Amino acid sequence: MKRKKHPKKTILELLEKHPEGLTIQKVADLSKMSRLTATKYIHELLGEGRVYERKVGIARLLYTKERFMKTLKEEKIIEKLKEKLK
Repeated sequence: MKRKKHPKKTILELLEKHPEGLTIQKVADLSKMSRLTATKYIHELLGEGRVYERKVGIARLLYTKERFMKTLKEEKIIEKLKEKLK
């Protein structure tokens, strides 16, 4: 009998495969979970600091902690370069 993965593990794997970030709805669709179930586990992961949420326009994108930190570093580098070009 095949053992089913824990929903948190499924969510983390999806976010690792999609470094551009995913919405809660997209996580639910890709994982075949209900939106309510996906939201529950995403909020647990947010509370644990394993997932980060970032508002982009009206969307709220989810990232793994590693990808979020990398994105922040990239944005800081871009801002420094822009300042130098002024």
